[in-house]
Amino acid sequence: MSLRARLTIFYSAVLGGVLILFGLAVYGLISVVLVRQIDSTLQRTANDLIFVIRVDENDSFTFTQRVSLDSSVIIQIWDEDIDLVAMSPTMENDSPFRQPLDEISLETNETGYRNVTIAERSYRVLSVPLSSDEMPIGILMAATSLTIVDAVQSQLVSFLLVLSAIAILVAAFLGWANARRALAPLSILTDTVLSITRADDLSRRIPLSTSPEDEVGQLIVAFNDTIGRLEELFLTQRRFVADVGHELRTPITVVRGNVDLMRKMGVEDEEALHSIELEVEHLTRLVEDLLILAQAESGKLPMDLSIIELDTLLLEVVSQSSVLAAGKVTLEIGEIDQVAVCGDRYRLKQVILNLISNAIKYSPKESKVLVGLSQGATHAQLQIRDFGSGIPADDLPHIFDRFYRGDKARTRSLNAPGFGLGLSIAYWIVRNHGGQIEAHSEAGQGSTFTVRLPLNSDDCLPDLDIAAEASAAPVDPKSPPLADKD
Repeated sequence: MSLRARLTIFYSAVLGGVLILFGLAVYGLISVVLVRQIDSTLQRTANDLIFVIRVDENDSFTFTQRVSLDSSVIIQIWDEDIDLVAMSPTMENDSPFRQPLDEISLETNETGYRNVTIAERSYRVLSVPLSSDEMPIGILMAATSLTIVDAVQSQLVSFLLVLSAIAILVAAFLGWANARRALAPLSILTDTVLSITRADDLSRRIPLSTSPEDEVGQLIVAFNDTIGRLEELFLTQRRFVADVGHELRTPITVVRGNVDLMRKMGVEDEEALHSIELEVEHLTRLVEDLLILAQAESGKLPMDLSIIELDTLLLEVVSQSSVLAAGKVTLEIGEIDQVAVCGDRYRLKQVILNLISNAIKYSPKESKVLVGLSQGATHAQLQIRDFGSGIPADDLPHIFDRFYRGDKARTRSLNAPGFGLGLSIAYWIVRNHGGQIEAHSEAGQGSTFTVRLPLNSDDCLPDLDIAAEASAAPVDPKSPPLADKD
């Protein structure tokens, strides 16, 4: 059964239940009002008769004055010997009414109302015991027909049933139409999902035909966002596979060519073996970088946490990088504060070395690279600035993507070797340390790379959950990450 049908049946059933309760309340209220009116008439008639009834010396009942009775009321007066001493003149010849109207009250001699059936008709009977000088002398019975009450109740039941049936049918129709209109976006959503599944096209979106504030609108917006993210992930995956394939193609081609050359020559060629060795190392580095990046992105990058003197580590990396900078650029050390952080020494060294290497690599000859370290209230801030060509504004939002290179090239050259993975790894290492990494650059003015890391705290323990800390660290999405320009 469809959701539309279930909703229609449910709300129709609820309305039916409400109408039944309402009908019972109306039926009971009207019945009580009508019976009370009859009881009031019977009580008034009985009081009028009791006021004029007298008993003479012979224990005979007499009336002191004539009483005008309601024509719908039947009167019986029975003496103590259960003899009928008086009754309504109009009923004297009607044998059923010469019998006690209420035999039970005649036996119990109690005042009360009772519904009885006489000649297959319903009557309401009031029985009032009569007494003189506190001695019982008889009983007065006043009765009136309940035909009108029965007719009103019967018509009321019929009216309520017909009205309830019409109301339920109208509610079911309107509920069906409203459910159809309200659930129409869900049908569109289903059709879109099926079309996406059949056509494998994640570019399709569900049109928002309702308010984005209601539940269906929120579902559509959330679904479109999910499809958008899935599309982005699939595109990223495809680009990743294409990039890896491209990166692997060149070393594999070189290895295969050298192997074929040695096979044709029938001798080992030292130069070919050296080339194969270089390409194998190249492939090894690529695989290792991809493994590190996958671990870092998943938050499962192994960390050997300890207290790190970041200023000492920075000076060590600068000293090692001087070999790369020799003859090309000058490494200048600016202000360096003594700063201690909680982190993995090897991973942080990898980040700093990557940033300085990039700065050297893309700086023009006879320029300089500035390195500085300062301590804030809660974070240590490392800055590395070069005076190269800078990063174009269009490249800044993408510089942290895998295999991204600022010049859009995918081939390695002697001037800019690498895979385009270095700063992606650096970004995730910093993130896994609970820090931030960003870049500011202007074309022709160079680039400034900034890394912020939390200061050392007493809870820096080897079993610290770095992944949880990294996920909780705020990262400004508008701040572009550093780019691996190669």
